[in-house]
Amino acid sequence: MPWQIKRVYDSPSPADGYRVLVDRLWPRGMTKEEAALDLWLKEIAPTPTLRTWFAHRPDRFEEFTKRYTAELTTNPALGQLLQLAQDHPAITLLYAAKSTTVNHAAVLAEYLTSASR
Repeated sequence: MPWQIKRVYDSPSPADGYRVLVDRLWPRGMTKEEAALDLWLKEIAPTPTLRTWFAHRPDRFEEFTKRYTAELTTNPALGQLLQLAQDHPAITLLYAAKSTTVNHAAVLAEYLTSASR
């Protein structure tokens, strides 16, 4: 299943399917209605220590990817996401980071794609 990622600040679309916020912190300035979430799965986000270390610095993204991937291998919330893939034809992972490429949702989507094979 191709996992989609999208900034939570972008308008919801029917093509999003099941919308899952994968940030540990609630997005600034966003109301629950605006977010139009089906699920907030904060447990799948990077640990606070890793998130703080990464600080969305592009020069740390490669190392962040390795560390976050290691965290995902033992994260119990991963099973919940994989189960959702069985129940929904389309899932969009929502995140608040400004960068569309240097963020944990991109790493998570790649990991889920590999795990789903």
